[in-house]
Amino acid sequence: MSELVRILDIEPIDLDMFRGHTPEGETRRIYGGQVIAQALTAAYRTIDGRHCHSMHAYFIRPGDPKIPILLKVERVRDGGSFAVRRVVALQHGQQIFNLAASFQVPEKGFEHQIEMPVPPGPDGLMDEDELRKAAGDESPRRTWPIEVRPVDPMPHGKAPKMEPTQSVWFRAREPLPADVAINQCALAYASDMTLLDTSLRPHEVVWSEGRLQVASLDHALWFHEATDFSDWHLYVQDSPSASGGRGFNRGSIFNSAGKLVASATQEALIRYR
Repeated sequence: MSELVRILDIEPIDLDMFRGHTPEGETRRIYGGQVIAQALTAAYRTIDGRHCHSMHAYFIRPGDPKIPILLKVERVRDGGSFAVRRVVALQHGQQIFNLAASFQVPEKGFEHQIEMPVPPGPDGLMDEDELRKAAGDESPRRTWPIEVRPVDPMPHGKAPKMEPTQSVWFRAREPLPADVAINQCALAYASDMTLLDTSLRPHEVVWSEGRLQVASLDHALWFHEATDFSDWHLYVQDSPSASGGRGFNRGSIFNSAGKLVASATQEALIRYR
């Protein structure tokens, strides 16, 4: 299995209780997208014949990568068309994260969508590792299971004032099974990777200075269409507002054919000491 599929392969330990593990190499805190994806996977393990159409999550405490995550699912409702699940993620006897997700039986209805912008395609763009090396940074970094190619990257090690918008192409590094749930959970994992950065672009701050404190506070996703996240997707992001030490971010996720497959929002702590 690929690393991403292994991350999503949570372990059942009791009725509606699961255990999630963190890949080796994480030392400070667990990446937020991992907890989102594992919690959504846990909810899916209690669902049959429905697909997630929306999820809303709160990050409560930093996750400890040295121990497993306990995922407890509550079956809130099973209706004729919709089902609702709540998932609480626990470590050291405390909640670190919670998620509410709604699932729907697939059905037909009215359809419309916004148009996808037409940026340069992923072919010919450098990924984040290549951008760092081009800037002279040869320090070893973890290879993420998601490949990201920024359309309009911020210069490495510099912080010019930029508009609070950005677009990236991203996809799973290795092929995923043809399963709606796995692809949604993989997309959820990836959706937290660059969204927070959008709210920092106007403020001329450099990550490496060590004065920046950032953390995702909440995260929401709406799934509009089934998709194959092994293929390239365009993540169009903007930050309409920052205030009170928080940055608000939005994202639209299109597949390579221009279909809007998901939308995201996130508020993040962006504190400069």
